Amino acid sequence: MQKISDALNKLSNNSDFQRRYEHLRNQVMNDQQIRLFLNENSSRITKEMVEKSLMKLYEFSSQSKNCKVCPGLDGCINMMQGYHPKLVIQGNSIDLQYEVCPRKRIDDQKRTHEKLIQSLYIPKDILSASLRDFYQNGTTGGRREAIEKATSFVEGYVQGKKEKGLYLYGSFGVGKTYLLGAIANKLADKQISSLIIYVPDFIREIKSAISDNTLNDKIDMAKKAPILMLDDFGAETVSSWARDEVMGPILQFRMLEDLPTFFTSNFDFDGLQNHLTFSQRGEKEEVKAARIMERIKYLAEPLRLSGENRRR
Repeated sequence: MQKISDALNKLSNNSDFQRRYEHLRNQVMNDQQIRLFLNENSSRITKEMVEKSLMKLYEFSSQSKNCKVCPGLDGCINMMQGYHPKLVIQGNSIDLQYEVCPRKRIDDQKRTHEKLIQSLYIPKDILSASLRDFYQNGTTGGRREAIEKATSFVEGYVQGKKEKGLYLYGSFGVGKTYLLGAIANKLADKQISSLIIYVPDFIREIKSAISDNTLNDKIDMAKKAPILMLDDFGAETVSSWARDEVMGPILQFRMLEDLPTFFTSNFDFDGLQNHLTFSQRGEKEEVKAARIMERIKYLAEPLRLSGENRRR
């Protein structure tokens, strides 16, 4: 049987092999980043180390660094998608470490950001809202005060500290829901999670949850969210059950735990109390409505937004 060393010697003496080896070596040694690395570490790197690590150096030179060659994260040309190589010295050889590339880092941050904003039945465009865009759409009709209070809340929020949310009310299309999304995004920038719920659809889902035994889980999710945002509160037709067995316990828990809660509604406080007073059956239940309103007033400060309907 032929010795491996003999086979390698014959291969190395092959003129075609020598030509390809020299071509590879020239490609490696002409790589600007490799040359810079060798110069910076000249006191530690020997010629033998370079020759021994030639394939590692070639692996480095043939890949994209800092996303300069890749068209995008999905089109990453590197051996490990989303990672680029870095030259390091390991003992008596040159080796590679793979680090997260800039595009993957941005993508990871985006995914983390999105996970911090949970939502139920909220349009996707609301989840990309920003306070800057809200401000650029005008500062009249309570909008300046709303921006100031929203910014103050985000900057001053500390978990466990009692902090009132906002009860944003006004006519359709003035930006109430958009402002909730902008606040949620600003909180996510600080790694603070929130939950935005479109109340009418939430109530409908809660009704169906009775049959699949997920009722308590869904109510608990709203109860215990670090920051809860209830969109279009009062838009749903009032039933005693939804008011007293769903929204009542959620708001009661959040009041006792001092958990920040935001609301949007077409009603001011008086209008909402009147709306909650009359049940689906036409029953007048003033005490129960007042109990809900007491919790809302404890949790949130009223602020009216006015202006033209921006949905048109």
